[in-house]
Amino acid sequence: MKTATTEGVQISVSIRFRSDLSDLFHNKYFFNYRIEIQNNNAFDIQLMHRDWFIFDSLDEVSFVSGDGVVGEQPILRPNQKYAYVSGCELSSEIGQMKGFYTFKRLENDSLFQVHIPQFDLIYPGKLN
Repeated sequence: MKTATTEGVQISVSIRFRSDLSDLFHNKYFFNYRIEIQNNNAFDIQLMHRDWFIFDSLDEVSFVSGDGVVGEQPILRPNQKYAYVSGCELSSEIGQMKGFYTFKRLENDSLFQVHIPQFDLIYPGKLN
């Protein structure tokens, strides 16, 4: 698990290769990643936006940007956690993801960025 804290917000990431959704003969490697967000601040925050950089060793770098995560813009009160699962398909056995979330501090509507720690997407067969 990868974990990082920025501006009082802790982001933890765990990864799972999905053999049931992958097709190795057609160079499709699917990974799920679970993100847990914890607000360690003394004020309420709302996740407004996400920005991802996806590195695939056999493809160009992809950039994904959009409102919220998995169709939601959750509000986190002090010490509250929020978790979600999403996925990524690569055309190679090795890749990486990193990015940042944009949060709003609800007491004054100011925006701030929280880094998502870089994590590896590696087909388990490649590690043997």
